[in-house]
Parts: sequence; C-alpha cells; structure tokens
Amino acid sequence: MRGKRVGVLQGGMSAERGVSLKSGHAVADALRGRGWDVVEIDVGPDVPARLVAERVEVVWLALHGRFGEDGCIQGLCEIMRIPYTGSGVRASAVGMDKVATKRTLAGLPGIVLASDATWRFGDPLPTLALPVICKPVGGGSTLGTARVDQPDQLRPALEAAATLGGEVLIESFVTGEEITVPVIDGKALPVVRIVPDSGFFDFEAKYTKGKTNYEVPASIAPETWAQAQAAAELAHRTLGCQGLTRSDFIVRSDGTPVFLEINTLPGMTATSLSPMSAATVGIPFAELVERILLGATMQAVEAS
Repeated sequence: MRGKRVGVLQGGMSAERGVSLKSGHAVADALRGRGWDVVEIDVGPDVPARLVAERVEVVWLALHGRFGEDGCIQGLCEIMRIPYTGSGVRASAVGMDKVATKRTLAGLPGIVLASDATWRFGDPLPTLALPVICKPVGGGSTLGTARVDQPDQLRPALEAAATLGGEVLIESFVTGEEITVPVIDGKALPVVRIVPDSGFFDFEAKYTKGKTNYEVPASIAPETWAQAQAAAELAHRTLGCQGLTRSDFIVRSDGTPVFLEINTLPGMTATSLSPMSAATVGIPFAELVERILLGATMQAVEAS
C-alpha cells in the first residue's frame, strides 16, 4: 500500500455534502501528515474521469448520504478495480436503508428494535400512538428527522422527511439516553454517551459547537455497556460491514439499549464521535485514518 496514490472522495451530491467536505479535509490532512500521496476529489457525475486523470490507486471514502453510503460509489470502485475503504456494495446499500437494516436485524438475539411503520406521499396518514420519530429511510445526519408529539404535527413531519428520501420511517419514541458505539474491523470501541442541551440530537445539536456534550467512556451500567457493544458488533457482522461503522442506540430506563441505526461511513473529523471513542483507547485520529486505509487493500480485488 505504501507509495500508492490515495483519492479522498468527499463532498458529493447529497444533502450531507457540507459534513462530508469537513470529513474529507480532515482525513486528507491526516494522511498527508503520515506521508501518503493524497488527492482530494469533490464527487460529481465526472468522478470516473477524475479517478483516472488523478491516477488514483486506492480510495478513502469520506462521503455521507446518497451516492456515497448507499453502495453507488462502492459499485463504481468495484467496476474500476480500485480498492476502497469501508463496507462493500450490499452492506452499504442495506445499512443506508433504515427499513432494510431493521428487517435484516429483526429477531436476532441481542438486538432490540423500536416498533415502526413506513409512509410515502399519497398514503393515508397512519394511526399511531404518539409520540413518534419521523425520519427519511435513506437519510443521515438526522436531516429531515422530527419528533411528533401532537396529531397536527404528523403530516408536516412526514412530508418534510419524504422530500429527502421518498419513503419515511416512523418509529415509536423511546425515552432514554442516546449512546453510540463505533466498531473497527469487527471490534467495538468504547461507548459514547450523547447529551444534547435541547434534549433532542438533531442536525443543529450535532454540528453546532457547544450544543451537545459527549461523555466517553460513557458512565452507564456495565451490563448496558456490554449489551450495546455486543449489539453493535452483531449489527456490523450481520450486515457484512467492513472497516469502521457506528451504531446508535437509545437506552431505556431499565438499561436496555434499543438499536436505532448503523452508519457505514461515520463522520471523520478529529472531534467526530468515532475518533473521540478511539482516542480513549490510545488510537489517535491520524492512526485511525491510516488503519482504515490499510483495510482497503482487498476490497475490489476480492470481488474480481
């Protein structure tokens, strides 16, 4: 791998473009600091030509959202026989689709899911026990996600979510603390506890400095910690993920972690949740970035 030209793919065409650019710049800087030959590529329809023109030999995927996490760019890399970081085509596609993820994990011992329903434009409004959470099936960064407490809030929340992804997932609202568990190469990292000032971890709380406090390692019951780590590893393994993933949970009052979703390309700045967790076990940001890169060696080659 040493000496290969690394293309850090970032930006892209999703609503999470801004977040992806931050991840990409941070990853590229880290790799350059460790001696890698790096080119940053803002992904658009011309990305195949850019990969050829820039003589990219291995891809570090710092994309988020559609065309980045959903298997599309992974499939392109497979066709072009360029190794890439993260999960493969199938795992990426399933992991990006919240409904497909839940159906894949449903019934597995150790995975607790909230009850859910789905909705599309044109469907009648569902009859639900409020409160619920509405979110795009294929979205990320909590964009389009809203809590519905009153009946008159339901239609606006559903329609807002649908504009970002078509189908909407409606989950029963689970009261509790939010935690997240990164998994690197199949092994869970320390649990991170998320404490937003507003009480709801939305886009503003995620990306506005000072709006959320993070506790890592999380001060939660050892049993809850162990259950969450085991569930995150099981989700990673069952979906066929590779590299780094991050699974989100709500911890109920009885200590049970309820699985929310998996992120197959989680945020990657020095202050993102996965690097924050890794740092507590002696893995600094640049080392984590390089470790992920080294895991890309056989991605496309094995599919040939």
